[in-house]
Amino acid sequence: MKKDTVVILGSSRSDGDTAKVVQDLQKRIGCDVIDLNEYDISYYDYDHANKDDDFLPLMRTIIQDYQNIIFATPVYWYTMSGILKVFFDRISDLLTIEKDLGRALRGKGFGAISCCIRGSIDEEFWHPFKKTAGYLGMTYLGDVHVDTFNNQQLLEDFANRISVKSK
Repeated sequence: MKKDTVVILGSSRSDGDTAKVVQDLQKRIGCDVIDLNEYDISYYDYDHANKDDDFLPLMRTIIQDYQNIIFATPVYWYTMSGILKVFFDRISDLLTIEKDLGRALRGKGFGAISCCIRGSIDEEFWHPFKKTAGYLGMTYLGDVHVDTFNNQQLLEDFANRISVKSK
């Protein structure tokens, strides 16, 4: 059965706090989860010498199978995780060597979740998410920041926003 939404888990720990938040969201909306730790995705390379790693096949699957892509990251030094940043950088491949894949992102939904222990973030945190969605022609579904001790209502509200905006 094809699902509408996939969450891209971009955390150094596959079983950490961000993963627990994603599992909670998964129970609420029935989405699939892709853990970037399970893939070999190398840094962006201007010569595209890494075009045979897991990034392009993974993106083909995501684009073919899902309407909404939600990115989940812990907050590391006031920004997204390194593994998710590498994934974002590789989106450049979809603007150069795989333009048809990049164009196929237009109109899809894009959202973000951040997680940390007892902390808040500034609105600027969401800038790369919002700007990336806009540049790619995707619909920004929203974002939510949760801490690991108080996320139930925030996740419920986010799940509802995703459901409403993606229809």
